[in-house]
Amino acid sequence: MPSDLNPENDLLDNLDDAVAAAAFRRLVRHLQHRHDAQNIDLMGLSGFCRNCLADWIRDAGFEGDKGQAREVIHGMAMDEWTATRQSPATDLQIAAMEESVKKNRAG
Repeated sequence: MPSDLNPENDLLDNLDDAVAAAAFRRLVRHLQHRHDAQNIDLMGLSGFCRNCLADWIRDAGFEGDKGQAREVIHGMAMDEWTATRQSPATDLQIAAMEESVKKNRAG
């Protein structure tokens, strides 16, 4: 949240948790369905991917380990995802990801 905003007026923080959770689940299910949208491309465009979402649920209190969190987000074990859904990253994709990640805020 930008520091100049009053938390009481932050629309995102004031969003009902059930609504936010439903939107999050819809996003994750969309990403599970759209496995053609590679993580490296998501990173190159937006600076986050499925693995980031897995890290974020752990940061939010998910008690499982990294592998379990990734399974929640990917809808399958990471090794299965990698074998069946992930393509090798190109140099261009890696460069785009690195530039995109530079734009991310810490935290």
